[in-house]
Amino acid sequence: MCGICGVLDPEGAAPRREVLEGMVASMRHRGPDDQGVWSGPGCGLAMARLSIIDLEGGHQPMSDETGRLQVVCNGEIYNFRELRHRLEGLGHRFATRSDTEVLLHGYQHWGDALVHHLDGMFGFALWDADRRRLLLARDRLGIKPLHYALLGRRLVFASEIKAILRWPGCPREVNLEALHAYLTYNYVPAPLTMYRGIFKLPPAHLLVWEQDALRMERYWDVPGPAQGRRLRDEEYLHGLLEVLSNSVRSHLVSDVPLGVLLSGGIDSSVITALMAAHLGSKVKTFSLGFSERSFSELGRARLVAEHFGTDHHEEVVTPDALNLAPRLLNYLDEPFADSSAIPTFLVARMARQEVTVVLSGEGGDEVFAGYETYAADRLAEYYRLLPAALRRWVIRPLAEHLPTSTGKVSLEYKAKRFVADAHLPPLERHHGWKVIFREEEKEQLYRPELARSMWGVAADPLEFGRVHYERTPAPDLLGSMQYVDTKVYLPDDILVKTDRMSMANSLEARVPLLDHHVVEYAAALPPDLRLRRLTKKYCLRRAFRGLLPPAILRGGKRGFSVPVSAWLMGEMREFMLDTLCPAVLNRQGFFRPEQVGAIIRDHLGRRRDLSRNLWGLLMFTLWHEHYLERRRDLPAAPVVRTPTPVK
Repeated sequence: MCGICGVLDPEGAAPRREVLEGMVASMRHRGPDDQGVWSGPGCGLAMARLSIIDLEGGHQPMSDETGRLQVVCNGEIYNFRELRHRLEGLGHRFATRSDTEVLLHGYQHWGDALVHHLDGMFGFALWDADRRRLLLARDRLGIKPLHYALLGRRLVFASEIKAILRWPGCPREVNLEALHAYLTYNYVPAPLTMYRGIFKLPPAHLLVWEQDALRMERYWDVPGPAQGRRLRDEEYLHGLLEVLSNSVRSHLVSDVPLGVLLSGGIDSSVITALMAAHLGSKVKTFSLGFSERSFSELGRARLVAEHFGTDHHEEVVTPDALNLAPRLLNYLDEPFADSSAIPTFLVARMARQEVTVVLSGEGGDEVFAGYETYAADRLAEYYRLLPAALRRWVIRPLAEHLPTSTGKVSLEYKAKRFVADAHLPPLERHHGWKVIFREEEKEQLYRPELARSMWGVAADPLEFGRVHYERTPAPDLLGSMQYVDTKVYLPDDILVKTDRMSMANSLEARVPLLDHHVVEYAAALPPDLRLRRLTKKYCLRRAFRGLLPPAILRGGKRGFSVPVSAWLMGEMREFMLDTLCPAVLNRQGFFRPEQVGAIIRDHLGRRRDLSRNLWGLLMFTLWHEHYLERRRDLPAAPVVRTPTPVK
């Protein structure tokens, strides 16, 4: 695990080492244990390493025995031992015990098809000096990040955007299309970033520079349903247990201490159960609770920990949101307004005091249909059968007059959202649950000159989902919506949060539920095993019956949420008013102060819960002040050293 970066110069010049050193130094939190730089004619590579496997021999950049190939890799290749054995049988000789060396010999033997043989999470760059060829690759689900930019004729790339910004002359300009999408989602969907000219390499894609040309290709996709006769439920569930067990076992490869982030939900509980079965010793588990009791789930996590006799660590916190929110922008590099980044950062910080690697349950909601929106999509099909007059003149007015809550996402909020969008086509309806600012609200928010600039530049953000919806391999509504979420929300929100907040603490987070074998198996399950009537994750609940406490199997979806709405009315009120004041908004030139003021008044007056809207505006404004205006210094967390390896 590390942060990687590099530069390709088609003119053949060797990139300056001091520039590469400055780029990689900006990602020191991703790899505090080692640093390496290589520069040769036409290409330069650098890495900051968090040592996980082959602590002594895994230095990067790494070359093959001929010296013509150089590679840097961020991530882990879980099946590297099997690949190494196979390649040795084909005559290859290895100099280290590192998983990274498999990439060199695999490329020698299979070329770009190497990626089809890899089980893991990765973003890597491989330079072939003889062919003057650069290969960039990102893992199938987008667990590890990789960004790139064409600056002049040079291709500059890095795990984090901040390293690209270190390249001399790299412009810092707002991408208006990205801003338009960000206001819809509170994150920037790939391939965009908030910087004009800097892009994300999409998951499951290769980027190849060869013969003075750049090309991109997708090498994997979520498959469609299995063909042939339907098996008995028990057969599917037995297969699910087997594929999950294999995934967790493969994710335990490590030369340093590891544990599991235990939230008390079914996903992390499943991982804890399988991890305990494989290790045969006490598993280290880590849970975070909040002093606000309605936001704390420690009781459920403690129940699982006691059930499996884990070495359990828990902490109750009152997040210092006033300092944490700006600090996190140091690691996010672009506006990102999923407020669950705060507890993710805090639990990663706690775990890092004991271990270097954790397993996490991220991805289970997309893979096994755990979001309430999937149940709502199904319910909407029945709701649409009601007479239109009843829906329009009775149900909708009743929903609109439901009270506003400032706590967790309430039943009243869900009812309002459901009724507002239930009449729409499937994709638009599903999209409606995720929208922060609707299109008409953004038109009111933009300054007139910005609104004019958006014409012809900013596409409807729904198109980021539609492009996947139109090529979904799933023949059913549930599978189609899962496919869209796996392509957009999962890599651009959930996995960004997990990667950046764990690496901010020099902690490697692994996600066994996103092993591509698990994803492929789940996609082939009949839809009613993922969502039976309105029961979400039905297959997991059935497969682990008798293995997990009944209360966990019965439990619903519990997000890792924080009381943002109350913060903005309390300890963060003055900070919000100062940051979103007319002077700042006029200086930046994007939003109309009077419209932002109206949003603030509606929230503080408890007329509507607009905390997600305000959090998004706050994160954008703070980002702009720090990264573009250079006005605000963001507090940073110290880099953590690696704990002593287990002997």
